[in-house]
Amino acid sequence: MSDSNNRISAMILAGGRAQRMGGVDKGLVTLHNKPLIEHVLDRLPATLTRLYINANRSHSAYQEFGFSLIRDELTDYQGPLAGIASGLAVCTTPWLLVVPCDTPLLPRDLVERLLTAAIEQQANIAVAHDGQRLQPVVALIKHDLADSLDQYLAGGDRKIDLWYKQQSMTQVDFSDQPDAFLNINSLQDMSALERSSDA
Repeated sequence: MSDSNNRISAMILAGGRAQRMGGVDKGLVTLHNKPLIEHVLDRLPATLTRLYINANRSHSAYQEFGFSLIRDELTDYQGPLAGIASGLAVCTTPWLLVVPCDTPLLPRDLVERLLTAAIEQQANIAVAHDGQRLQPVVALIKHDLADSLDQYLAGGDRKIDLWYKQQSMTQVDFSDQPDAFLNINSLQDMSALERSSDA
């Protein structure tokens, strides 16, 4: 799928409150002397059409990474679907890859495997599964679903799994790389990963 990346934009979700991290902006917390979001950026193919950062604060800090910033259209931190909706609204490619800012060990073949599965299964959403559970904020989403998501949010729903179930969705098995979806939710998580040599 050598030409696949010109069909895909990516968005890193960094728009949450990070309450379990004491409210600090998770994407900017440093791991091995680099902000978490920079670890995520390093895991994404350089050949993607465009990359966005979804952020609702710390805009000047995120602008330094040189990518387009997207704020949630919905106010008051209404969850990952709000960020995804804002990304789909500006995305100009057929697909939007969505990943969180706190997963520094993402698979390097993430894009290829999600797109391959979506095409083979004729699905509009391909979501990573680590062998134990679904990773709903690691997904490849068809741009055509923008209106569907807007309508879902307008109805007051915010549950990402429920919206996925309403679409043509496939789960993509990443059980060969279960640690790739480790996400940093607390300072304890950060300390544990700092002590490892994986990141």
